[in-house]
Amino acid sequence: MIDLVKEQNKWVHPGGKLIEKGAASLTDEELLAVLIGSGYRGRSAQAIAKDLLDRYYSIAGLMGKKMTDLAKVKGLKDVKVARIAAAFEIARRVVRALEREA
Repeated sequence: MIDLVKEQNKWVHPGGKLIEKGAASLTDEELLAVLIGSGYRGRSAQAIAKDLLDRYYSIAGLMGKKMTDLAKVKGLKDVKVARIAAAFEIARRVVRALEREA
């Protein structure tokens, strides 16, 4: 289970920061880490998120990447890749809806 408790002004997982300060306070890396959820032995979700951003340069750089491309990052398996893909699809739909309203 993810420990979201704050200790000495440091969160164990960005989800704790999100709960306490709101989503807008998180960096791109922290937002991706929340989607990824957990890492694997010796590697945090935030480290995996950093790998993704290093590989694709930004959140925008991740848009449109195939799920198979994302799965090449160590620590990302089907469920974690599906969460990321779902978040990007939600973002696309919101943008399309806003464009239709304009």
